[in-house]
Amino acid sequence: MSTEAMAQTSHVRQSKAEDIKALKARDNTTNIVYIAHVYLIVISTIVATLWSYSAVADAGLGWWWNIPATFAAILIIGASQHQFGGIIHEGTHYMLFADRKLNELAGDWLAAFPIYTSTYAFRLHHLAHHQFVNDPKRDPNFDQAHESGHWLDFPIAHIDFLIEIGKQLNPVRLFSYIAARARYSAIGVDTNPYANPDKPGWPWAVRWGVIFTVMIPAVHIGLLSFGELGMIDRWIVTSLAMAVLAVAYGALVLYYLAIPEEAFAHSRINPVISHRATAINRITFMALLYGGLTVAEYYTGAPTWGYFGLLWILPLFTTFPLFMVLREWIQHGNADRGRYTNSRIFIVNPFLRYAVFPFGMDYHLPHHINASVPHYNLKDFHDFLMDRDDKYAAQALVVEGWKQDGEHEAPGIVDVLGPGYTPSGNKVHINDETLEYADINDKAAIAAHSAASRGNDETGSASKDN
Repeated sequence: MSTEAMAQTSHVRQSKAEDIKALKARDNTTNIVYIAHVYLIVISTIVATLWSYSAVADAGLGWWWNIPATFAAILIIGASQHQFGGIIHEGTHYMLFADRKLNELAGDWLAAFPIYTSTYAFRLHHLAHHQFVNDPKRDPNFDQAHESGHWLDFPIAHIDFLIEIGKQLNPVRLFSYIAARARYSAIGVDTNPYANPDKPGWPWAVRWGVIFTVMIPAVHIGLLSFGELGMIDRWIVTSLAMAVLAVAYGALVLYYLAIPEEAFAHSRINPVISHRATAINRITFMALLYGGLTVAEYYTGAPTWGYFGLLWILPLFTTFPLFMVLREWIQHGNADRGRYTNSRIFIVNPFLRYAVFPFGMDYHLPHHINASVPHYNLKDFHDFLMDRDDKYAAQALVVEGWKQDGEHEAPGIVDVLGPGYTPSGNKVHINDETLEYADINDKAAIAAHSAASRGNDETGSASKDN
């Protein structure tokens, strides 16, 4: 190659790198609007539903008149909880806000704590998914889905896929998915490639937090029930409930302050906020939430705990996991481990985008190409790759709608999950760039996993039966 040609190639590469760097730019303001939008939908849905309940009661109608509004609320709030997952997702990649501490605290307080997880715990789950995408041994999404019985034997026919979606409406199956998800992304598992077997932490450091999270609502609801039944004065039961909360919270904070650092499980990725601080922050959030519900019930006389259970906890165990299961199937089902074939791009209607593809997850392949590009730049990144990366332009699969029809040349969602779109023969891609912003403390151990994963399947096809 001539000196002039070499200089031109170098210039092109530098220009490409600068363009990608610009697309990766983060700030401390943009996502405020996106987060506010989700909260506006949640608050508006709850307010509208409670207004509907009041209107039904004022009209003297039967309780069954509340069913349509309740069903709509559960659907919308479950979709919004999935949006919370999108907020956490951006936080796990250090992209929610440019300031790392703001990124972590906002991810926790505004999204993770409300759905009973933490940004750091999900980071261990999710970054491993990116680095070892579709590896049945190291991708936590595979491991978790197999444990809960939610992974499908792809490729799958259209009618069989619809049947599987119908099966997910079984509350037991949805609960099992959430239970497995909690174990993997809220508590953590030792099979994660980033887990540190030498620092597993104390089991009770986790258990006491879980007991607090579960038992305080049980105690408060039980005590308030005595007041509602007129057995004890409402002021007395409310005061007693708040006293129990204060004592339990204070004791647990002292416990977390007293135990040594090794009591907390450590991984090969260092936290931005200390494990101790995150544990205290999480129970502080729960204490404020539970105390607020109890105080609101006393002053308003409304069944605020009942509304919380109906309009937040019920979606958390029904529509929220349903949308998550659908997303995981659609994004990676019938895909392989190739760089350009492990996922796809989805052009869908606004409701499906909000409910199933939050925060740019419709442009999932470009997200897996470079996980450091914020969600609001993914479409531009896709256009950039189509123009500047010949392999991407040739292999990237754009999916439009649910099923291919006369209006679209592109395949639909159910089409790409079938045998006609099963990729094969692609080289395994291990995305080590996933950890670009992470603070790693054991690079050798993670590199060993990368080498083992790369040697696990040289063709790029991940077995769905393992």
